Amino acid sequence: MNFITISSYNNLQENLVSRSKSFVVLYKNGSAASDCLLDNFNSLPDDNKIPDIFLVDVSQVPDIHNRFGVTSVPAIIEFENEKLINLIKGCQSADFLRSLLFSGFFKAERVNAKEDTRRVTVYTTPTCSWCRTLKRYLDDNRIHYTEVDVSKDQRQAEEMVKKSGQQGVPQTNINGTVVVGFDQARINQLLGINRN
Repeated sequence: MNFITISSYNNLQENLVSRSKSFVVLYKNGSAASDCLLDNFNSLPDDNKIPDIFLVDVSQVPDIHNRFGVTSVPAIIEFENEKLINLIKGCQSADFLRSLLFSGFFKAERVNAKEDTRRVTVYTTPTCSWCRTLKRYLDDNRIHYTEVDVSKDQRQAEEMVKKSGQQGVPQTNINGTVVVGFDQARINQLLGINRN
């Protein structure tokens, strides 16, 4: 596995151009969660089938995470042909990383196997405590989601209200079904999370 340190947003763009699949690891040097993720990457066997991993220390390169709407690190951004297709937050296990890197995506265990292609978008604001609770719950259950901070994106905020008729956050769009608030039972049902 080859790690490439990224020094700027332009440097990242240059590296993404020629690759069909890319992974960017956003981390903060000295953070326990970031160290955990990097250690798990380093524990993977060397294999030339694994794509290059781009490393971005957000304390040294502060502009990249904001451009992609990443509000906490560590995080892994998956790109396909220069387009962001997945955002994974937190320290992930070596098994998870192996699956992600070799298959390009990770299929979490589900109650219902036909739910393999879930699209989950979480609408949040930075001051919302229930938003943090919801994101932590999704992270704990290995549910990959796209986070939209509606306080910074008026167009997305309007789209959210149009879909749900509600202005409050959090809101979760799961394959077109909107759940307002942290309705754990409904989220479990839609995502096939078995909490027995």
